[in-house]
Amino acid sequence: MKLYFTASPSDIAQHAFKRLTELYKQHSPEEADVIVSIGGDGHVLASMYESFKLNKPVFGMRRTESVGFLCNSFDITRELETRISNAITLTINPLRLEAEMMDCNTVSSLSINEISLLRQTPQAAKLRITIDNKLCLERLVGDGVLVSTPTGSTAYNRSCSGPIMPVNANTLIITGISVSKPRGWSYAVLPQSAMIEIEVLEIQKRPIKIESAGSILRNAAKARIFMDKTKELKLLFDPDEPLDDRIIKEQFML
Repeated sequence: MKLYFTASPSDIAQHAFKRLTELYKQHSPEEADVIVSIGGDGHVLASMYESFKLNKPVFGMRRTESVGFLCNSFDITRELETRISNAITLTINPLRLEAEMMDCNTVSSLSINEISLLRQTPQAAKLRITIDNKLCLERLVGDGVLVSTPTGSTAYNRSCSGPIMPVNANTLIITGISVSKPRGWSYAVLPQSAMIEIEVLEIQKRPIKIESAGSILRNAAKARIFMDKTKELKLLFDPDEPLDDRIIKEQFML
């Protein structure tokens, strides 16, 4: 088995990278069978975006002080190639963003966890939300909204009081961020087939930025967001640490 190792810049991850490449050798990303990502969730996500181009599965290893939700444990005493061979494969479809900007240019991108629309000035955002060509919210006022996949539901979505979803739930989540109107609205759970359209209201007075996969798109006018079933990423987990079990446990952590 040919492995390509990549590690975050932290000392603990770099030390693990040195030990693992000495034990298993380093292959190029193109010739490797699997990408081994060493660090935390941020580095695993970066490796997954790289896997779009390479069409390789990713096996994350936790070398971080943070949660490392998408990572497997780091254990140098266990045979890594055997762990990878026995791993459970989670297939993930990303969100696709098709955005129209104020200058009429269009931008498209993919995101694994979430796509968010946020106010970019002190003025509150005003947004109109349509689902599958049906008007659902005539006017939302607040800091913005985010659309999350089940995989991303434990990240920014959770910090905005959105629900945590099992990875096999076949859902999308649209969650309000500091919503003042309509009072009492916080989130909606949608089927993964949903087409979400968000229009910016009072666009000159209340400009909006879109954050997607680490990119910031300023002065957005409209956004269409949907799950792109034509794109797939494969994330590998030890059988004794499946992601769906972690998501269940996460819902009972205070």
